[in-house]
Amino acid sequence: MPSSSAYLVFLATALAILLVPGPAVLYVVTRSIEMGRAGGIASVAGITTATAAYVALATAGLSSLVRASTVAFDAVKYAGAAYLLFLGVRRLLGRGLEEEAEEPAPRTRRRAYTQGFLVNLTNPKMIVFVFALLPQFVNPHAARPWVQTLVLGLSFTCLAFLSDSAYALAAGTFADRLRGTATIAKVQRWAGGGVLVGLGLLAVVWSPSQAR
Repeated sequence: MPSSSAYLVFLATALAILLVPGPAVLYVVTRSIEMGRAGGIASVAGITTATAAYVALATAGLSSLVRASTVAFDAVKYAGAAYLLFLGVRRLLGRGLEEEAEEPAPRTRRRAYTQGFLVNLTNPKMIVFVFALLPQFVNPHAARPWVQTLVLGLSFTCLAFLSDSAYALAAGTFADRLRGTATIAKVQRWAGGGVLVGLGLLAVVWSPSQAR
């Protein structure tokens, strides 16, 4: 199990990431506006399924990586930190914010679920978090690092489900107010970029041993 201090820092980091709207949140809000709260929740279910799948892969793969080589572990750490910094600076420069083309709205909740799963399966934010940032909170010298990975991953999955569901309910209820605005775009750019850069720096300096 992760130490209490490491777990609290992880939860704070996860909440900071979830507060920054990414591709998954944008998808949930869009579907909630188009299909109502039920469609939004269906898309959240698909997104959560993809998150759980990544957690399962991380639990199986990262534990083996940690046991095999601390050098490989550090390589993942610094590669992930560099990518987070890259994404943050790119966001602050205003690039990559309008690259995604609009998809036809799904006609059924099943399609909303399927599309939500695919959106999060290809979500760089999710991939970076699960495979690059989450390992920063796993003690590589623990007897069972996979248990730490599983606990942290499931905790993040639950927090993400609650956060995404809140977006779905809010967007479905106040669709007209939440439809794309300049204010939301500015928050996405500056707050999103700032948080990603901060997390990249945290990944560089953070070590599981610091929490022990």
